[in-house]
Amino acid sequence: MLRLALPAARHRIAALLAIVCATLVGAALITCIGVIAESGLRSHTPAERLVGADIVVSAGQSYTPAGDLPIVLPERAGVPSDLTARLARLPGVTTAIGDVSFPAAVIDAEGVVVPAEDPRTAGHGWSSTFLLDAPHVSGAAPAGPGEVALDDDLATAAGVLPGDRVVISAAGQQGDYRVSAVITTPQQGGVFFADPTAAELAGGSGTVDLVALRTAPGATESVVDEVQDSLDASGLLVSTGSAIGDVEDLAATTAQSLLPLLAFSMAGTVLLIIGFIVGGASAVSVGAQRQDLALLRAIGALPRQIRRFAAAQATIVALPSTAVGLAAGYLLAEQFRRLLTSIGLIPSTLSLSISPLPAIGAGLLMVAVVQAAARCAAWRTSRLPATEAVTVSRSEPRTPSKFRTWAGILLIVGATAFSVTPLLIRSQLAAATTATAGIVAVVGLALVGPALVGWFSRALARKLPAGVSAPSWLAVANGRDYALRMAAASTTLAMAVVFTITYTFTQTTLMAATVGDVTESNRAQISISAPELGGVPDDLAAAVAAEPGVQAAVPVSSTTVLWPYQFAGETEVESTSAFVLTDAAPAVLDLDLRAGDLAELTGDTVAVDAGVAGSRDVSVGSEISLILGDGSEVNARVVATYARGLGFGPVVLSRDLVAGHASTGLDDSILIRTDGTDLTRQNLAAVTESRPGLVLNDSVAALGGTVGVSPELWMNIAVLAVLLGYLLLGITNKMVAATAQRRNELATLRLIGATARQILAMMRREAALICAVSVAAGLLLSIVPIVLLSIGFLDRPWPAGPAWLLPLIAVVVVVITFLAIELPTRRLLCTPPVEARTHPS
Repeated sequence: MLRLALPAARHRIAALLAIVCATLVGAALITCIGVIAESGLRSHTPAERLVGADIVVSAGQSYTPAGDLPIVLPERAGVPSDLTARLARLPGVTTAIGDVSFPAAVIDAEGVVVPAEDPRTAGHGWSSTFLLDAPHVSGAAPAGPGEVALDDDLATAAGVLPGDRVVISAAGQQGDYRVSAVITTPQQGGVFFADPTAAELAGGSGTVDLVALRTAPGATESVVDEVQDSLDASGLLVSTGSAIGDVEDLAATTAQSLLPLLAFSMAGTVLLIIGFIVGGASAVSVGAQRQDLALLRAIGALPRQIRRFAAAQATIVALPSTAVGLAAGYLLAEQFRRLLTSIGLIPSTLSLSISPLPAIGAGLLMVAVVQAAARCAAWRTSRLPATEAVTVSRSEPRTPSKFRTWAGILLIVGATAFSVTPLLIRSQLAAATTATAGIVAVVGLALVGPALVGWFSRALARKLPAGVSAPSWLAVANGRDYALRMAAASTTLAMAVVFTITYTFTQTTLMAATVGDVTESNRAQISISAPELGGVPDDLAAAVAAEPGVQAAVPVSSTTVLWPYQFAGETEVESTSAFVLTDAAPAVLDLDLRAGDLAELTGDTVAVDAGVAGSRDVSVGSEISLILGDGSEVNARVVATYARGLGFGPVVLSRDLVAGHASTGLDDSILIRTDGTDLTRQNLAAVTESRPGLVLNDSVAALGGTVGVSPELWMNIAVLAVLLGYLLLGITNKMVAATAQRRNELATLRLIGATARQILAMMRREAALICAVSVAAGLLLSIVPIVLLSIGFLDRPWPAGPAWLLPLIAVVVVVITFLAIELPTRRLLCTPPVEARTHPS
């Protein structure tokens, strides 16, 4: 069949161009997703401070649920400090250093905080300098608690030299220090204290962040074996080579873990759209060859040979475009990485992992999709008896199967029922079902589309006046008699409408509901944060509370928590960001309590979202098991349930429960409730100005309810734009090819007396009919899930978001439809009808 498919493809280039475009962009998208997923699983962050270490021993910073991907734990878990001396005695180890990191910032003579790479981890012990790559030290090591060493960048910015005095904020405590040394290094430095002082500032809990080892030349592998043997079953992690950077920078590792989740979340929608576009393009291509396939059937070709012929021809055309798309996918992945960097979701130091595996996987997948689509498109013709195949090949299929119609109706009904979820559960997962319901409904529309178009056209035909013009009568008759053809265009356009409306309004409504929860809960007027210090100082809350006019000053922070729970007889693990509050939280926050009291949020206690509590059989007084951000497993008692779960997540933790399990140990901000007078605000402004590094904010900013577009929404908008562009490109190509395929039909109309103007009028009316069906169907399929989402999340039937989106997508549909039909029709009319009939291909 390959020998026949190759010359046949050369004579059907116009009909096969839709496959070329569909596979080129589809291969690029799949390759991009593969590169992003592989980078999240295999790429590494380059080491900075630990560049001189050969081996690093640390606590495991991930939790692996059964049968699922590992979840990165962002809070640093410690290792016993006495492990340093034990590992130093191993043969082949030349240096063993117990490294700690804690918040530290340098304040210059003018009271301004000197910018640091990451103030949350800028403080270290002096021994950590031995891990730097050939540092140049001017001065001496810190000799006691009143001395520090600075890296060259910090010292230059602060204007200090060895022997000068400098103000340092370390672990929330501000003090005056003598600069004992300045260190020049190409790596990331920081503020270095005497080792005993650093251990005390890091918490003094008898643990260090990690143990870094230097080994004798050529002894690294043997030392690794010795280290692993000495650790036995302690569960500690031994890292070498490129993996050391991942251990050093937990923030980058946490961001890296998002990449597979992003890739997998996009994969389902992308594959569905690619299947739609490639399937539609294959249907147009096979439709242009009905007579060829029928003749092959008449001369003895078996059904499987017909399908093999169609698949081989589509594959021949798809291979070159797929190859180009695979190369373009790597460029697209790099652009996507830059987007994620620009919106702050991943650090700029995280690079992509480039290998041939994504291209190989994408290539095989595209070939499989093309093969399956072409075989399905040729199925009907291949199954007909030879004589009947020749008879019906001269006209298009007209009657959709009843099975197809009922299957589509069931899918639409199921999608509608599925979209009720936001009414029952008010969560981000429930919001995701809205977009999913829209896509499932579109699949149902694709199946029921021919019956719908036929019904609509028949109803319209009965309403036509007796003196209707010939072009209008022909347009309606074509919709009635060739419903399969018109439905193919209408359903793909409706998919673009549904895809745009559901995805956009789901995101904007979810964001509006989240911001609404945070804003409505707020009872404070002001917040104070200290991002340049790595967290607010320990004594700030008490100092602020003592100011006249201040009614409450409550510390607030956030962490990551894992919640294992039973679902359908299996253990699921939810990873979520969680607020950390004290028992004084009711003075500044109203979480819309449904039971219990936040004033009891002390000790090992939590509060739980009411919707989540109901789904997991949890109530006030219940005990739940959680995994904190450093991997520690805790049991906590539920003291309250609340309704504002979108703004505050499924669980809120007590400050006592998290104490000792957070990397910095400092609060993110202080929420302040005042008497509302200008004098009190001026007093608080004076407090922030008197203490370097403090920032006075609107209180909502402290809770993350910032005004504007969130980074996640920017990313979703970018992904939506790419997928929508691909969808519209595929639709346009398909409609152009389908219009060009009607060469013989239009030539026949001209031979029996129709003028070029009448044919153009007929095609324009068909375009109008397609636009009406696609926009109406798209809106109807979108409105139910969006209205249900809005009622569940905003207590109103209309969503939050841009009102101009609806007319815009309608205009885009109209423009694409008319151009994709008008332009090829005009080109066909340039060919004399006799010639068009004589040479129909």
